[in-house]
Amino acid sequence: MGRRDEVEAWLTDMDGVLVHENHALPGAAELLQQWEEAGTPYLVLTNNSIFTARDLSARLRASGLNVPEQRIWTSALATADFLKQQVPGGSAFVIGEAGILTALHEAGYIMTETKPDFVVVGETRNYSFEAITKAIRLIDRGARFIVTNPDATGPSPDGPLPATGAIAALITKATGREPYVVGKPNPMMFRSALNKIGAHSENTAMIGDRMDTDIVAGIEAGLHTLLVLTGISDESEIEKYPFRPDEVLSGVSELVEGD
Repeated sequence: MGRRDEVEAWLTDMDGVLVHENHALPGAAELLQQWEEAGTPYLVLTNNSIFTARDLSARLRASGLNVPEQRIWTSALATADFLKQQVPGGSAFVIGEAGILTALHEAGYIMTETKPDFVVVGETRNYSFEAITKAIRLIDRGARFIVTNPDATGPSPDGPLPATGAIAALITKATGREPYVVGKPNPMMFRSALNKIGAHSENTAMIGDRMDTDIVAGIEAGLHTLLVLTGISDESEIEKYPFRPDEVLSGVSELVEGD
């Protein structure tokens, strides 16, 4: 789909699109208000699986953005949705924090260290050698290996931190088993988001700041794609890839009607 005027529903990334370092980006509050007032279906997507949707809604509110928790779709929620479809009422050994643990509990999952159906690795700032060892042994015994998102590093004021993808690589090296990754750039996350808001790819757009996750997954899911230059990617970054977004914008302020 190549025309913005055909868009009836929106998916948008969070960091680098709506916020940057806990500060709202220009036009973000106005765009969200515009969608709310028009009754436009939308979801704010994030690969971050640490926080629950309620937590993220509160964090966004502190940044000056009003996003109800039902309008937030995380890789943790997408992972729980996927596992519920795969093995309803299943069990999992989880390395992660409240976001993924809460999502799996609400999906009817049991957390166990005894013969789980799945080993699920999500984002945490407290990776433990003991938990990683346990995950490796459970996978060796037949548990299926799931990762919420592929990001190898995460940001911090002091520099990059090892993230989910880095820990998953360690487990893969030890087991010889590659995980199934639910979050971006897997278009599975977008399809589950579309299902949540009852939207269709033919008339839905994706706003993102990363060519290698937001845009490629949006293209593969059949969405209208918009890259904003307020986050990771700039004009030179676009040239590195063999695919292109449908639109390149300086920021979401360009989507605010009347501006």
